[in-house]
Amino acid sequence: MHFVISREALLKPLQTVCGVVERRQTLPVLSNVLMALKDSELSLTGTDLEVELVARVTVDEAIQPGEITVPARKLLDICKSLADQSAVELKLADERLTLKSGRSRFTLATLPATEFPNIEEEPDTFSLGLAQSKLRELLENTSFAMAQQDVRYYLNGMLFEVASESLRVVATDGHRLAMETLPIENGADEVQQLILPRKGIMELARLLADDGGDIDLTFGQNHIRARVPAITFTSKLVDGKFPDYNRVLPKGGNKIVIGNCQELRDAFARASILSNEKHRGVKVLLSNGELKILANNPEQEEAEEIVSVDYEGEALEIGFNVSYLIDVLSTLTSNRVRITLSDPNSSALLEAEEGSEALYVVMPMRL
Repeated sequence: MHFVISREALLKPLQTVCGVVERRQTLPVLSNVLMALKDSELSLTGTDLEVELVARVTVDEAIQPGEITVPARKLLDICKSLADQSAVELKLADERLTLKSGRSRFTLATLPATEFPNIEEEPDTFSLGLAQSKLRELLENTSFAMAQQDVRYYLNGMLFEVASESLRVVATDGHRLAMETLPIENGADEVQQLILPRKGIMELARLLADDGGDIDLTFGQNHIRARVPAITFTSKLVDGKFPDYNRVLPKGGNKIVIGNCQELRDAFARASILSNEKHRGVKVLLSNGELKILANNPEQEEAEEIVSVDYEGEALEIGFNVSYLIDVLSTLTSNRVRITLSDPNSSALLEAEEGSEALYVVMPMRL
């Protein structure tokens, strides 16, 4: 393998694929990136066996085709450190990859391309295309509610529910839930539910651009594949059953509070400073025209915030994890939020007053 490419052209796809490469690996080859040159197209592949990214770029001069794997981080760090606008020559000889640029020269160890694991091909079940900006918005509005290291492994990811005319994404960690629905055309004939792992969601969100055109999503039995120009993303699906989110959605809430998103978020953020660092609980007292937030901690310190809201009805006292409320209020893009409550033991339903299909559920806390 022997080719010449500009530093900028190599750096961008390299940064993309290095995102999935873990620093500490049980298999040495998983710390490497697979480089394959065919004709004048160079493909770079990184994987952690759960998520795979392939980025393609055209080289300036293709001298000899071939494929090899090289240490991902070292190659990335070298490319970052080279001068802008410089040309980079890479040549494979005697199982070593030599990189030359100007007066700089580096020799990297390699491992054979045959050792690099490939996520196996499988028959596709259905595909759909949608705007990258729309999918990015969906993921940004909901991904914060995914669990992180829950023993219920199916919560450490996000549900994609594809129907004939809608794509719905749902994330929950058992204490809160985020859900948004996007109208689509030509979805699945029957409703399909698939769970993408947390890392897959994070990497997919990183690829999406607001002005990047469309993305093609292909769903298989065990994998999802996404294609954007010059990049192919593949992620394994989580094998498990997602909880029935419809049972979690509060029904029959008769107390409706409408308030300013920014004012409420700022008030909760200030009150949270003196909340218990362990369970982050705050008390919310609702009465006509106002919402009072009370926080205290084991040091006997207290915070009180009063925010004017649109509400008429019975008084209500209810406890929440303040971090969950701040997350939702930080995600909503509308000026005003609608909060639906029923009693101190029932979940709160939060949504934008207008302009968004996203729904958020936060369970109460006993304080």
